[in-house]
Amino acid sequence: MEELIAKRYIKAFNEGTDLASMQDITTLFSVLAESFQNEKFVSIIANPSIKAEEKSNLLLDAVKSVDSHKINNLIKLLVENRRINIIPAIAQELKNDLAIATKTYEGIICSDTDIEAKVIEELSAGLSKKYDATISLVFIKNDFNGLKVEVEGLGIEINFSKDRIDSQIIEHIIKAI
Repeated sequence: MEELIAKRYIKAFNEGTDLASMQDITTLFSVLAESFQNEKFVSIIANPSIKAEEKSNLLLDAVKSVDSHKINNLIKLLVENRRINIIPAIAQELKNDLAIATKTYEGIICSDTDIEAKVIEELSAGLSKKYDATISLVFIKNDFNGLKVEVEGLGIEINFSKDRIDSQIIEHIIKAI
């Protein structure tokens, strides 16, 4: 639900914005979204006894390094409509829009065995060529018995499970007999 509301706010916000400004705005909202990881910050923002003007001033002080009337107006609007809690969703949607605009995506590789950096680079290069985009992959070691590649921004999920391959080989051998 928050994502839908965030999309409405940033749709109007991004119209007529050039790529460099879009990158700056995305960075700014990403930093603001990280503030929501701090319990003290969240308790201040969520506290109903603190006036909306004080919350607005707190957020505006955090973004005063960027002198933009659009950003200030958006923050004031979020405070006025009691939608401060969607700032992390706005940051994520801005990242998604920036990724689409620059054709630069990040993905993950999951496996229970270590993968060499060269293999990761080759997978990144192959996917980048196939999808005509710049794709960077990060390895995450977990308990998945096989190899899984995910690039969420493009909707790509490639999955090679050792268990599934083993069972298919056994099925094929049984059918052959």
